[in-house]
Amino acid sequence: MASSMAFADCSTSAPTRTFLFSRLRPRRGLPSIPPHLLRGLPVAGFRLPSLRITNSPSSFPKGNAFLRNKQGFRHFRPFTVLASVSASEAAISTEASAMVIDGKSIAKEIRHEITTEISRMKDEIGVIPGLAVILVGDRKDSTTYVRNKKKACESVGIKSYEVCLPEDSTEEEVLKFISGFNDDPEVHGILVQLPLPSHMNEQNILNAVSIEKDVDGFHPLNIGRLAMRGREPLFVPCTPKGCIELLHRCNIDIKGKQAVVIGRSNIVGMPAALLLLREDATVSIVHSRTKNPEEVTSQADIIIAAVGQPNMVRGSWIKPGAVIIDVGINPVEDATSPRGYRLVGDVCYEEACKIASAVTPVPGGVGPMTIAMLLSNTLSSAKRMHNFQ
Repeated sequence: MASSMAFADCSTSAPTRTFLFSRLRPRRGLPSIPPHLLRGLPVAGFRLPSLRITNSPSSFPKGNAFLRNKQGFRHFRPFTVLASVSASEAAISTEASAMVIDGKSIAKEIRHEITTEISRMKDEIGVIPGLAVILVGDRKDSTTYVRNKKKACESVGIKSYEVCLPEDSTEEEVLKFISGFNDDPEVHGILVQLPLPSHMNEQNILNAVSIEKDVDGFHPLNIGRLAMRGREPLFVPCTPKGCIELLHRCNIDIKGKQAVVIGRSNIVGMPAALLLLREDATVSIVHSRTKNPEEVTSQADIIIAAVGQPNMVRGSWIKPGAVIIDVGINPVEDATSPRGYRLVGDVCYEEACKIASAVTPVPGGVGPMTIAMLLSNTLSSAKRMHNFQ
């Protein structure tokens, strides 16, 4: 039976944290020591394959954690506390590198939860959630996104409806399809793939989607409710929702923390800031007119970077121990890659790993969570329409 250990960081400079390790395995060449003899011993001689941060050493959360270190990803559940060591000892054990928040694995677990709920819904009331996607034009990136969304729907049991229109379609044609999906009881979510061709009014088209089926969360009424205290939006935009879900699932405390959002787009930056406010963080937004972005960002306990500038956030911008959620996905030239380029985030990953306590990779961090949240919103819509608990 696998042994386990928990290490509490009780330093006065930071909130109490607990590091849970599913198994303790000696490094090659060192003797194996029974767990009951490890009480109070340093752990520098052992490899620590997995790590979870919780709010309190006396209250372990439910569920699984998905963080990985340089030894590779591990998936585990909390076990009994056997020993505690200082923060410095724990830092030595993990080679002083930030833990990587594995969004791909977290999204996989969420999709499993959604599959279970859809199966239960189908068995109990005979309803299958439906998602309609409208694509205008043949942009390669948009076509890829739509294809991936269709595959994701099929993987969890959501029925997918797809409309592909040519680039020169009229706005009225798009509105006609939206109206049809609004009236279709088998469609519970409508997604218009952005960007739209330049001759179309994006605002008019997004506003035409019924608020009850606005699974992208872009309808003005949903955003308005998100911004107001005491009001609840029917849907939250998928990428910002995925960012907050990553923090929750990794038990990273938000309440009372200094948070900086880099970027103020309607799709990510603004709704991410509003969500952090709802979590009782103190929020600053860095944008193109901010005079001292590095100074502002360096005060943050939590950084959400969503500006679309490769490696913009350098190590000097990052407060030691900060948590970084990198939304950016930017192609940069790379002659060593078969494709001629590689994908990087808005944060300089190599520098961030030396300073931050946790960071999302690019790719494999926020991206998988965006699609998982779209599926989650579609399921929620179907439940709401059919009053299914």
